[in-house]
Amino acid sequence: MDFFQSEWFTYLLIPLMIFFARIADVTIGTLRIVMVAKGQKLIAPILGFFEVLIWLVAMSKIFENLDSWVCYIAYGGGFAMGNYIGLIIEEKLAYGIVQLQIITRRDAQDLIEKLKKMGYGITHTDAHGTMEDVSIIITIIKRAELNRVIKIIKEYNPKSFYSIADVRFVNNGLYVPVIPIHQRWRKGK
Repeated sequence: MDFFQSEWFTYLLIPLMIFFARIADVTIGTLRIVMVAKGQKLIAPILGFFEVLIWLVAMSKIFENLDSWVCYIAYGGGFAMGNYIGLIIEEKLAYGIVQLQIITRRDAQDLIEKLKKMGYGITHTDAHGTMEDVSIIITIIKRAELNRVIKIIKEYNPKSFYSIADVRFVNNGLYVPVIPIHQRWRKGK
């Protein structure tokens, strides 16, 4: 019996190939969509090329095995897992720039001073909310800095409301946070 005609090959190996191909192409597709949204005109088409190439391989295997329900399950499972992995990778890359708008109910001076001290450019204004006066702080930061800034917000003004929006373009650059030299050093064992 020929290896490529065996049931083992048809019901296990081909579905696994389809599953992993779908994971790869959907993961790449998720990253491609992010790059399109960020205006990356070079990276997005390259990712698109590989996404479609891998998809064609997976689809050719599906059409070769139309009578195998295991291949359909592998195709759907690979699609779902590819979305999940793509989102995790996109989150870890933290690519791009975001606008962080912070609205505080109480005095925000400590938070403002801390953000300034850490080197973040901010715009601050007092405003009137529905129930009381508030402070509004707006900053534009690299997405990779987001968790650090949220940690500062939670430390200095834990009950504040904040929203995050993606920014596609900034015309005059960004303030790069100043990291004190003692924080750049690696902690000893």
